[in-house]
Amino acid sequence: MLLKDKTVIVTGGSRGIGAAVAIGCAQHGANVVVSHHSNADEVVAAIQALGRGVVAVKGDVADPATGSLLVQAAVEHFGGVDVLVSNAGICPFHAFLDMPPETLKRTMEVNLHGAYFVTQAVANRMKEQGRGGSIIAMSSISALVGGEFQTHYTPTKAGVHSLMQSCAIALGKYGIRCNSLLPGTILTDINKDDLADLDKKAYFEKRIPLGRLGQPEDLVGPAVFLASDMAQYVTGAALLVDGGMFVNLQ
Repeated sequence: MLLKDKTVIVTGGSRGIGAAVAIGCAQHGANVVVSHHSNADEVVAAIQALGRGVVAVKGDVADPATGSLLVQAAVEHFGGVDVLVSNAGICPFHAFLDMPPETLKRTMEVNLHGAYFVTQAVANRMKEQGRGGSIIAMSSISALVGGEFQTHYTPTKAGVHSLMQSCAIALGKYGIRCNSLLPGTILTDINKDDLADLDKKAYFEKRIPLGRLGQPEDLVGPAVFLASDMAQYVTGAALLVDGGMFVNLQ
């Protein structure tokens, strides 16, 4: 119960990593505001079954107003906000030379601008509350390495990581900690089509020292740790959660 009675906002919380983290935070005693773009019924039901408070807010994180709506929901239902997990993101794989401007723009708006706007809204509320807080951005191993069909995606994840570093400085005076998680290859809806290629899937598994692709649940422990008081002196940090893939040069 590392997050007992804390209120956590999770963007992109209806599926994949976001859903796993939202449910995992509830398992550790948190009330959860689930931000989603389509439907969050399954996650809401799972959290309710744990006996924790939950509210779902539909919206587009690329819209600056969404951050304010999420904070408003947290305040109205649970009295405030203690943790933000900025997780919402998209990755429509595409070649570089003929990348449609709309694809680049939308990826930037959701992944980077969305993280910025929601972080800003939550940080302002945390400052008003005067009790600090924890902001966690879901970056990616892609912040550190390139991808042929991710020229629009990798810059956003590097940007999210950089955003947390700068926010750690800007918000430290208010007791607000800002860190990023860098997942490796995690089996989610974003890459399920890409990894349907069994040869490619086998290649990734071979590259990972722990011998398997990641599951969304693998991000729960790291997220809960950074959200909790156990990480009270951790800010501006980045934690790779990739099964050792990044360090494997073989």
